[in-house]
This record gives sequence, structure tokens and C-alpha cells, in this order.
Amino acid sequence: MASRSRFRTSSHSATESHCVEVADAPGASAVRDTKHRELGALFFGSPEWRAFVDAAKRDRF
Repeated sequence: MASRSRFRTSSHSATESHCVEVADAPGASAVRDTKHRELGALFFGSPEWRAFVDAAKRDRF
């Protein structure tokens, strides 16, 4: 999936030096480090990704 996915820089890290990129696919999302794309990506099912994003928005970390 990573090689075929369209990654974009997260809007929350666009002005920071530590950026991540995200890509969406049916039923999943992928995340990778902008500075180290060659290391691959982490993949999450949609329910897990949604739970992570919701928790981050509520500053639960």
C-alpha cells in the first residue's frame, strides 16, 4: 500500500521540523516520517486511526 498511496504532510506538523505524512486507503491509514521515508510506514485500521486522532484532539497523551 505504501508505494501506491498518496502521502501528504500532516496539517498539524507543516510548520514544525518534525513532520509526519499520512495516507488514506479504504479501511486504513498509513503514517510515515517525512525525514526518513525509506524506513516505511505504520498502518492502522480505520477504527484504530480514528481513536488515535480523537484522543490526540482531546490532548489525551
